[in-house]
Amino acid sequence: MASKVKNVLIVLAHEEKNSFNSALKNIAVETLQKKGWKITISDLYAMKFNPIASRNDITGSPKNPEHFSYADETCSAWKDGYLSEDIVKEQNKLLAADLVIFQFPIFWFGMPAIMKGWIDRVFTRGFAYTFQTMYDNGPFQKKRAVISVTTGGIQSMYSSKGLNGDINVILWPIQHGMLHFTGFQVLSPQISYCPGHASPLIRGQMLEEWKSRLEMIWEEKPVQFVPDSMFDMSFEGGFVLKKEVEDTNAESPYGLSVGQHMGKAIPLSEQQKSKKKTVN
Repeated sequence: MASKVKNVLIVLAHEEKNSFNSALKNIAVETLQKKGWKITISDLYAMKFNPIASRNDITGSPKNPEHFSYADETCSAWKDGYLSEDIVKEQNKLLAADLVIFQFPIFWFGMPAIMKGWIDRVFTRGFAYTFQTMYDNGPFQKKRAVISVTTGGIQSMYSSKGLNGDINVILWPIQHGMLHFTGFQVLSPQISYCPGHASPLIRGQMLEEWKSRLEMIWEEKPVQFVPDSMFDMSFEGGFVLKKEVEDTNAESPYGLSVGQHMGKAIPLSEQQKSKKKTVN
């Protein structure tokens, strides 16, 4: 019996077709097509995607025009079928995807504004999360995501002793706060350090490394986050780590993650490598 064709959505945020980010995107398309994947691309600059969340994102009348709440109104619009057409198109691409690749340069220690705006507008409440369906129970828990990023600085600048600080801290808001929050199985990031100042030989090696990884990417294990079961998941409990989890990890020199560091050192490469889940 033939295996199901897998779908990949590549979300690209770079304005130049001749950029290294575009080269990384092209390698992904070429490699995954040869492996039989169906490719969908959202080239945000080429699309002139609107990154601004506003009342214009709903096509019907607001439920509460006097006190407009973007999260509430877009949730209702998603349920009732009157979200703006450009958001619906991107949501449908996302629904069809087994794997999502986010390709972008690190700007000011985060995503380019156009990609952050894509997240803001496409990940509407109800569609991408609710307070009952988030993190381990998020709507996208059967999907995988990977960020492929370029940096302006060399690798040592993003070390725990580097001028720019630990790369894991930069990755945390994206991988945990956006992708894991909505349920994605987050694969290790692909980081191409400082391609703008690298030799043609080194840039070629970066592209080859990405190509080699893509050939087996569906076999990879995801990065592991602190599971919901370790938290008191209630307003009364404050959504904080359970006391028994704190007690079990009291003697460890490291915290559990970048975010749940418990006042200790951040685990090494915590946002970059898959690992076994912590057991409480």
